[in-house]
Amino acid sequence: MDRKLLEKYAELAVRVGVNIQKGQRLLLRTSVDAVEFSRLIAEKAYEAGAKEVYVRYSDEYITFLKLKNAPEEIIEEVHSWEVEAAKFFCDEKGAFLSVISSDPDLFKEIPPEIIGKFSKANQMAMKEVSKEIMSGKVSWSVVAVPNEKWAKKVFPESTNPVEDLWNAILKTIRVNENDDPVELWNKHIENLNKRTEFLNKRQYEYLRYKGPGTDLMVGMPENHIWVAGTQKNVDGTVFLPNIPTEEVFSAPHKDKINGYVRNSKPLVYGGNIIDGFTMEFKDGKIVKVTAEKGEDVLKQAISLDEGASYLGEVALVPVDSPIYQLNTIFYNTLFDENAASHFAFGKAYPICIKDGTKMSEEELKEHGLNTSITHVDFMIGNEELDVYGIKDGKEELIMKNGKWAI
Repeated sequence: MDRKLLEKYAELAVRVGVNIQKGQRLLLRTSVDAVEFSRLIAEKAYEAGAKEVYVRYSDEYITFLKLKNAPEEIIEEVHSWEVEAAKFFCDEKGAFLSVISSDPDLFKEIPPEIIGKFSKANQMAMKEVSKEIMSGKVSWSVVAVPNEKWAKKVFPESTNPVEDLWNAILKTIRVNENDDPVELWNKHIENLNKRTEFLNKRQYEYLRYKGPGTDLMVGMPENHIWVAGTQKNVDGTVFLPNIPTEEVFSAPHKDKINGYVRNSKPLVYGGNIIDGFTMEFKDGKIVKVTAEKGEDVLKQAISLDEGASYLGEVALVPVDSPIYQLNTIFYNTLFDENAASHFAFGKAYPICIKDGTKMSEEELKEHGLNTSITHVDFMIGNEELDVYGIKDGKEELIMKNGKWAI
């Protein structure tokens, strides 16, 4: 891949993603498949004024071997020094940047209950750190780079799948030879903010989703806030958690969701592919799940704790977004969630309600927001989905056939 394009990508991750500030520390958590790109990120971070770039490499295959061979007590063990390292960067108000590069099929032979125990142990250990991150104490962002197995999954007929996946990723993140991606993203974010301004003024009491296999009423809490791609940390620094992003999102009222919804794209969870699934809700709780593929894994995922069986996020994404228009399934939530409207089961973002970042967990619950150790996005949008906003008994069309109607 052209180094100049990679440099633009790294610059985007540093200056728009985490928006590194002079004198700030950067915790760079990255895959061993992304060494070259991670070094570029470190270069750009130091150029932007970072005082330290601390790199934590991870190897998915080593994790696979652990889950396959280690005794249960080791699978459920999280070293205290790992938690302390993350807490240190939170306390220092450092920035957290993750570079992911996954194999969608790697963990398919690992029993769902093993993946569930491993996930729960890690999420419980990092609960307080995750709370601080989701509450806006620090800036954070996630980007991705290809690897051979992921690329072959996305482009199985290609003679050069890695290059094809690189090209697809660069299109989704608006990186090309001629334009400044930072400028392009600033314009894109401005357009997303116009949507959130409209929705925040409306303060709909309910959203109604209607489409193939979907008929769902979603209650919204009082004083909810719609957020575009960017967020702002407690120091006022604007950052972009996901690159790419096409969504505007908020938090539903966890107890006011009734009906059923069907996914529109595969969900990759714990290295397993889940597809063809329907969820049925009653008073907010997922009471029934069926899936053509990965049903046991999905049932395990929504059973991690009480909050895992309730929704924590509603997100609207138009089907005329660049990612949807590629007509490509990435088998990676970072991209697939930004190709379509989606929900997430599990924890709600405190930023999605007025003064939420100042609330305790109990106060968030009192205001209708879900709490959990997990947060998993799944896609439900397509060209046949309509979304309505309801207030004072009046219904307004927000999305028609998957496109904005506002």
